[in-house]
Amino acid sequence: MAELEPRRKASPPATRADNTQLQDGELPGVGAFGGLLILLSYIIIILLFPFSLLYTVKIVTEYERAVILRLGRLTSRRAKGPGLFFILPCMDDIKVVDLRTVTFDVPPQEILTKDSVTVRVDGVVYFRIFNPTMSVVKVENAYNSTFLLAQTTMRSVLGTKNLSQLLSDREAISNEMGEILDKATDVWGVKVERVEIKDVRLPAGFQRAMAAEAEAAREARAKVVAAEGEQNASQALKEAADVLDESPAALQLRYLQTLNQIAGEQNHTYVFPLPVDLLMKIFGRSSD
Repeated sequence: MAELEPRRKASPPATRADNTQLQDGELPGVGAFGGLLILLSYIIIILLFPFSLLYTVKIVTEYERAVILRLGRLTSRRAKGPGLFFILPCMDDIKVVDLRTVTFDVPPQEILTKDSVTVRVDGVVYFRIFNPTMSVVKVENAYNSTFLLAQTTMRSVLGTKNLSQLLSDREAISNEMGEILDKATDVWGVKVERVEIKDVRLPAGFQRAMAAEAEAAREARAKVVAAEGEQNASQALKEAADVLDESPAALQLRYLQTLNQIAGEQNHTYVFPLPVDLLMKIFGRSSD
């Protein structure tokens, strides 16, 4: 009986250490045929010197780096630049990477919060490439991949929050999304510097309901404050009445002070003070 072939062991999933082998490991060679082509290119460059300098010398600016793929393989673990560097025409493929901070807007997303409220949320993401080699080798398009990942991350994170948290804890939610994005894009050589939630749009009916609730709460607080004021005023009036009841002269002085205040105002009101005892005598005689 023929022996069964042993099953191949499944390869373990890629780890972060495997993703950094471009920096720590040795780069594979181009082979004998590739070395022959490279030697032929050097001979042609020397024969066509100095005209060959037009095709062999390249320049990148201060904020750019150049990743060179020679015959499809990396020539160095570090990107070239800034300044002048040398390439082999027809052998080298140059990928220029911008290291400046890039900003893009996350389009409005329809999100269902944890308490079943549909909102539209948009944001902005700031990121930059810190490893040009990883951004070229590990991902097809670092900018587009980061853009799509930001949309899915916003949906997944905001879907676990209540509406009250979304409206009051924007900074904490932004920091959480930034940490998740930065960890996910680290293997691409991308550093997410900041994530901000720009606007949270609620449905029109929900906005009217929240406005009515807030107005009712303000009216309730106003009524409570007015009632407390009336209570304090009535207590003060009671205390003042008790003081005036103990001293009739104080009541007369208060009466004269009131007349003085009325006379000080520019109006057409005429006040004729009459003693209370005289009025009592008059009304007493009329009743007899």
